[in-house]
Amino acid sequence: MKKIATALSVVLLAATPFASQATPDDDLKAFRSYFTKKFPEVPMSDFVNGVYAIDAAAREQWEAFEEFPSYEIAIDNGKDKFGKKFANGKGYADCFPNYKKGIKQNYPYFDTDSGKIVTLEGAINKCRTDNGEKPLKWKKGAITEIGAYLASLSRGHKINVKVPNDAGAIAAYNRGKKHFYAKRGQLNMACADCHYYYSGSMIRADILSPALGHPSGFPVYRNKWAGMGTIHRRYGGCNKQVRAKPFKAQSDEYKALEYFETYMSNGLEINGPSQRK
Repeated sequence: MKKIATALSVVLLAATPFASQATPDDDLKAFRSYFTKKFPEVPMSDFVNGVYAIDAAAREQWEAFEEFPSYEIAIDNGKDKFGKKFANGKGYADCFPNYKKGIKQNYPYFDTDSGKIVTLEGAINKCRTDNGEKPLKWKKGAITEIGAYLASLSRGHKINVKVPNDAGAIAAYNRGKKHFYAKRGQLNMACADCHYYYSGSMIRADILSPALGHPSGFPVYRNKWAGMGTIHRRYGGCNKQVRAKPFKAQSDEYKALEYFETYMSNGLEINGPSQRK
């Protein structure tokens, strides 16, 4: 009986996407192909709009919100905060000299010198601490406002996340990929269950959004939150919904997940900040 169970486990593991030896580029092609076949009526460029790309009724309501979007205040506040100097006389512009041209489309990236994934929020707080300032809270508040301002400057730029030919980068990418497909929590569900395999299906009163394009709209204003939040805030909420203990925002685990999920959206345009339910 034990041999049968072991053999079955091996078969199930081999059947999952993360078990294969596919390259990131292979994964990207397969990921994109899966969603274009599943939702053939959706233009590739529209996947950045999440559930509103696949649900006409929800899209109508969302378009009404977009006439006077709640995130506009965050953009204005973020612009003000970004322009203020630190106590040492320097500012965010010294850390992000190309910010006016748009930089969000290049995050997260793998820094081969440190062997770590660098997210935009991580870079914002490093800028602060390198200049003698206290770091901002990771999930909401000021960091989402600065992120919203930077995202707005990158609108229309195509996501361009790279996985260099580096053992650490490949390991980080595969860690994120495994997290996306791995079951967890009391409900024994994976990110992929909701946003890959069953995307477009109903869960309670909501339609599950496709994972393709997810990271493009962050930070987001969620009606449920009545405020802004980072993608790691959303990851934590998803983990709680499947009754799994969330990881900390900007943990290596969530950074790897963001790295994988953003790479899977390469070539799509940044449309953040955005508004969601």
